Amino acid sequence: MLTVEQLNQYYGESHTLWDIDLHAAPGKCTCLMGRNGVGKTTLLSCIMGLLPVRSGKIVMDKTDITKLPAERRAGLGIGYVPQGRQIFPLLTVQENLEIGLATGRTKKKQVPEIVFDLFPVLHEMLGRRGGDLSGGQQQQLAIGRALVLDPTLLILDEPTEGIQPNIVHEIGEIINKLKNDLGITVLLVEQKLPFARAVADSFVILDRGRSVARGEIAELDERLIKQYLTV
Repeated sequence: MLTVEQLNQYYGESHTLWDIDLHAAPGKCTCLMGRNGVGKTTLLSCIMGLLPVRSGKIVMDKTDITKLPAERRAGLGIGYVPQGRQIFPLLTVQENLEIGLATGRTKKKQVPEIVFDLFPVLHEMLGRRGGDLSGGQQQQLAIGRALVLDPTLLILDEPTEGIQPNIVHEIGEIINKLKNDLGITVLLVEQKLPFARAVADSFVILDRGRSVARGEIAELDERLIKQYLTV
């Protein structure tokens, strides 16, 4: 589904990502892990075309998207929920969701019912401004907006950050539904270990801009946690 090969990225002359390899298997959830500041969000920005890469390759469904403009990637079936949600606070829930209609893979005319099946609270709040929602509801809106694109790959950057526990649980259930029932591939950045273990099939750990460990989620042992994840 998504393959990153030998990717290098720089901020000015500072080498931030070093020969990164990553594979997100179709219909599975791959969790990108590591302490703060190791390059996780930078890597997602490269995958989305928001940052240029110096060398390496990004392939989505056998298509090389390394140099593709960011606005073209959504049309290939990539949905992105950035860290901090970044919804439009002055637009209504309905307007936030409809923004994705024109850029999606299938150019739908209206918000797919699956969004409201997964997040019934959004249907109840269609006329409310995004900025008036709670943090958990805003996260649901951000995920719903990405699903409007009808993605085959959904990228989530710390979706549980600052979210109340009941909504965290709901988001976990939805990720499992997306991959198990709809076959959507998920690339997740997450620091909460119980959540990662509940939804991820595999993991990749970054440290100082390098990929240092990978494997099935069951292989994420205490040695790796202590060496690369604990603060």
